[in-house]
Amino acid sequence: MRLTVGQAIVRFLAAQWSERDGVQRRFFAGCFGIFGHGNVAGLGQALLEAHRTGEAELPYHMARNEQAMVHAAVGYARMRDRLATFACTSSIGPGATNMVTGAALATVNRIPVLLLPGDVFATRVADPVLQQLEDPRSADVSVNDAFRPVSRYWDRIDRPEQLPAALLAATRVLTDPAETGAVTLALPQDVQAEAYDWPEELFARRVWHVPRPVPEPAQLERAVALLRGADRPLVVAGGGVTYSDAAGDLLAFADATGIPVAETQAGKGSLPWDHPCAVGGVGATGTPAANALAREADVVLGVGTRYSDFTTASRTVFAHPDVRFVNLNVASFDAAKHSAVSLVADARAGLRALTDALAGHRVDAAYADRARRLAEDWRQVVDRAYHLGHGPLPAQTEILGAVNEAARPRDVVVNAAGSMPGDLHRLWRARDPRQYHVEYGYSCMGYEIAGGLGIKMADPDREVFVLVGDGSYLMMAQEIVTAVAERIKLTIVLVQNHGFASIGALSESLGSQRFGTSYRYRNPETGLFDGELLPVDLAANAASLGADVLRATTAAEFRSALERARDAEVTTVVHVETDPLAPAPSSDAWWDVPVAEVSALDSTRKARAEYEAAKAAQRPHLGPTQ
Repeated sequence: MRLTVGQAIVRFLAAQWSERDGVQRRFFAGCFGIFGHGNVAGLGQALLEAHRTGEAELPYHMARNEQAMVHAAVGYARMRDRLATFACTSSIGPGATNMVTGAALATVNRIPVLLLPGDVFATRVADPVLQQLEDPRSADVSVNDAFRPVSRYWDRIDRPEQLPAALLAATRVLTDPAETGAVTLALPQDVQAEAYDWPEELFARRVWHVPRPVPEPAQLERAVALLRGADRPLVVAGGGVTYSDAAGDLLAFADATGIPVAETQAGKGSLPWDHPCAVGGVGATGTPAANALAREADVVLGVGTRYSDFTTASRTVFAHPDVRFVNLNVASFDAAKHSAVSLVADARAGLRALTDALAGHRVDAAYADRARRLAEDWRQVVDRAYHLGHGPLPAQTEILGAVNEAARPRDVVVNAAGSMPGDLHRLWRARDPRQYHVEYGYSCMGYEIAGGLGIKMADPDREVFVLVGDGSYLMMAQEIVTAVAERIKLTIVLVQNHGFASIGALSESLGSQRFGTSYRYRNPETGLFDGELLPVDLAANAASLGADVLRATTAAEFRSALERARDAEVTTVVHVETDPLAPAPSSDAWWDVPVAEVSALDSTRKARAEYEAAKAAQRPHLGPTQ
């Protein structure tokens, strides 16, 4: 079959399917793209031809920012448990490098997305073309080489003959739950338009079977022995619980054993918030209940977690002198962390095996009662934070509480950066494992609106609440236009706090006095940005992008506006100003951010002394694995 390289790519992608547990679905739901001279005549022409002729089903969606379209693909793939995703195509040069941040986010979070950046001429006859990087050390380097360290698989297609092997390798990585992340195929613009005689087999329907690896018997035996011998075990549920559709199996495990369950950011919602074993988020942004149990735990069972520094409170929260870890993870890299007894397996298969092997075993009743009391005490703190009555501007916790109480179990809350991820991890009450969608692996400002778009595309029946601060909104709001163009309804809560509330608080705690964290005029008397508030109207900006806008000035007005937004049929932004200095409950845990060792500032010297005291509690977790 004689097709161009671009046409062949489109046909191949349209023929790829994934299968797990007997259910098949298209792996590539479509292609996001922004066209320029590097891809308009190649992939652009191929996508148009596929649409006009019906020869391949790969719908095209026009994005407004290249980084944002990768975020949208990630949001979609995460909601589909990594069993489906999007391809993203850009032109060469800045269009391509705009996707690098999105690629890093996908790979850090272990989420599949296919990137197809245009590249310079393979023949080099027109060098240097517009937007080409000229490297005097090597003529085969382009800006697309920047994707190498943030991609799980990377290739450049310089000849049509290279394409079949590259496409198969790319899809293998994307559908492998242990290896997945961003995959980049750099496509020189002349090669995209070049014709070749392809074997028909390349375009046949191909099903990629996603396995559920079971635990190796000896690994399972060691893990069970450790758990049976534990006095104060604790489960740390990560994103792998959700991706493997194992929430029901975790619930069965908790019911059978009585072991308390704490959650990472990606694992939040693994258990309903009011389950007797649920103790909330763990680590630097976690709950005091979970962190108290973590400090006492002698065995920690991590399920589908990569143990980020926030989860471990920078290796201070698991403080028992003889703490041991059992790590159930599909990726051996993560399963081996903290000198753990590794249980390399799918989360669902592993939890079922553990439940069966631990039949009849339960934790001590007094320990289970203590976990329940700690969780109940925390729930009362959350109730107060949600209805704080702060004024004249509402507290952020009141805004989050209003959204939480308005959200139904299947609705989704989306966030990524600033102070809200910490507040949400501590306070949000989730009943569904897909209700809580906080991107905190890369914590990328600007993810929220684009990610919300992908989430809604993945499951249109769910109401999607996008929570975004003014800092993140200013980074990337363009996909409001895409949502409007596609007639996709989002409810966007835009919190205006005139600067970086999270980093402002962090700066103050580190002795840096909130320097450079406020959106204000430069003060001629101090030389700093501590003058009057800027006359910025982000609500008007959102309206200019096509969204309906509602303004609220109090918590009561916000609740009323949120109800109207929920009932709306079009993307609606609810704008509310909050007090960034309003109190919020603490996690009672630490995060390692270094403080200047010497300083002329009293505030910095004080913070350094506190830092050194906290750092003394860090643990290497180098205990024996046997």
